[in-house]
Amino acid sequence: MMVLLHVLASKRGKLCQCSRHCQGKGSQGWSWEELLIHHRRKFLWLQDQRHISGADLFLCASYIYNHYCDCKDQHYYLSGDKINDVLCLPVEKLSCIRPILACQDRVLRVLQGSDLLYEVEVSGPPTVLALNNGNGGDSGEELLFGTSDGKVGLIQVSSASPVHKWEVRNEKKRGGILCIDNFDILGDGVKELLVGRDDGMLEIYNFESTDEPVLRYDHALSESITSIQGGCVGKDGYDEILASTYSGWVTGLTTEPIHREGGSGEELKISQEMQNKISSLRNELEHLQIKVLQEREKYQQSSRSSTALSAVPAFSVNDKLTLNKDDASYSLILEVQTAIDNVLVQSDVPIDLLDVDKNSAVVSFSGCDSEPNSNFLLATYRCQANTTRLELKIRSIEGQYGTLQAYVTPRIQPKTCQLCQYPIKPLSLHQRTHFIDHDRPMNTLMLKGHFSFAEIHSWVVFCLPEVPEKTPIGDSVTFYFQNTFLDTQLESTYSKGEGFFKSDNISTISILKDVLSKEATKRKINLNISYDINEVSVNHTLKLIHPKLEYQLLLAKKVQLIDALKELQVHEGNMDFLIPEYRCILEEADNLLEEYKKQPAHLERLYGMITDLFIDKFKFKGTNVKTKVPLLLEILDSYDQNALIAFFDAAA
Repeated sequence: MMVLLHVLASKRGKLCQCSRHCQGKGSQGWSWEELLIHHRRKFLWLQDQRHISGADLFLCASYIYNHYCDCKDQHYYLSGDKINDVLCLPVEKLSCIRPILACQDRVLRVLQGSDLLYEVEVSGPPTVLALNNGNGGDSGEELLFGTSDGKVGLIQVSSASPVHKWEVRNEKKRGGILCIDNFDILGDGVKELLVGRDDGMLEIYNFESTDEPVLRYDHALSESITSIQGGCVGKDGYDEILASTYSGWVTGLTTEPIHREGGSGEELKISQEMQNKISSLRNELEHLQIKVLQEREKYQQSSRSSTALSAVPAFSVNDKLTLNKDDASYSLILEVQTAIDNVLVQSDVPIDLLDVDKNSAVVSFSGCDSEPNSNFLLATYRCQANTTRLELKIRSIEGQYGTLQAYVTPRIQPKTCQLCQYPIKPLSLHQRTHFIDHDRPMNTLMLKGHFSFAEIHSWVVFCLPEVPEKTPIGDSVTFYFQNTFLDTQLESTYSKGEGFFKSDNISTISILKDVLSKEATKRKINLNISYDINEVSVNHTLKLIHPKLEYQLLLAKKVQLIDALKELQVHEGNMDFLIPEYRCILEEADNLLEEYKKQPAHLERLYGMITDLFIDKFKFKGTNVKTKVPLLLEILDSYDQNALIAFFDAAA
């Protein structure tokens, strides 16, 4: 178990080195064994400058928060979702202890003792917390947060209510935030914001003329950045930024000039200090190379021995499957501490593999028999040398659920691989949100039966992403979701013996009805299912689909014209004779082809959603309209919104 240490110390406090015990002021503190017994994974050590002899310890497991004072239990809190990070505002400025929990359900929970003071809603699942300027700002209440979808924000956490100061959106679609620090690397008297992301991007933001940060520099590393810190390390007078990566590399960015330029005929002289430094590095490198050769020979000799035992080498995989709201696709990130040889991806449900710009691996697809074995995808990614991180993008189909499997094989001997499994849920494109529009036309699904609160919660966990596996506290719970592909919404409210599900998309209600009844049947639980269908919601959903469908049809039409227009251009020698619309297509040909390549089967997906909507509308009326689907597809090929709505209305 890895334990995360963060120290808030007063001017008279000290940062203690932790090995087997955490010690402060000469007294023995908590041993690692005691921490392991309590199954804690994050803790915060705090010394108040006015109570130097006292010590407060904050511990968080997945859902549980504990506060200890002088090794005695003081406060306890059970969170509604997983706790990703914990932080306490500076006591010397606030004269009170105010811990803050960063929770997976897009909420910062501010505590007072064992009670929840209030919740702060943020735009994404918060992964890391940090004090602004390292001390909470002038008030001591300013808190920086980073989210798993790449946003950074500043909130003032006062005793009464929060104040959102600013938020930096992830416009460049970069990775999630793993670490944050403040340091004046530019030497202008104002601390810059240092950010490390899980895709290896290191960013430096400064505050030029506004109170909001502006990206000034960035640097790409090949692995996720686990920690970042600013300071003077290598040479006096030159500040540096140090970053550690997942596999253990420590990288430094320095303000010391490392390039010197000279004019024609001018001789560049290297200082004696630099010569000594280069010589030391060369000697260290040669020593490491000799050591590697010795260990390699030792391994070869032991492998030939008749008494040697073969052991499977252990390695860990840092993996993450996250839903991207912008393009309704999933990002699967696989990271290993050694080089990856290949990754085999298999799925028992239909999914699309999308192109990733940063992915240099060579992919090959194998034929698979989908009918008897439910094997819809078999692809192999062969990685280039020294690749430790691989990112894949997939898009699933709602209503079809199963398991995605990744077999990760690193470049180690003897050959071994590790299996990573990821559930593809029935409503996989839905994402948690804080609120929905209650004025939309809603369809309602009602369930009643002899089931417990834990049982219906497990069914919801099976159907929807971003729902905590732990049963919520209380007698009932409400979750809000938004479909990232169509922007439709879902409200889920349930308790012991009953559940209510509302959505402006009939297909969402249909999927829930089928899956929930199937799960109840597995447990031999009788359900009383009723529903209330709002006819207006069908046209409402079609209007939401309309701009996306119209755009994709226009994109497909433009892509089809590109080859013919290029041939005309070559034949005529110029394109002055073309109308402006066609000239624009030729000028943007590369961008159009790239966009079309990035989202294969996008148009087919929209066709499928409209077809499902058509079938589901009449399924609730007890009518089978599958024989009319070919006519529907003909209307879609010559798409007109009014004609499509008229077809839906007249099909009965």
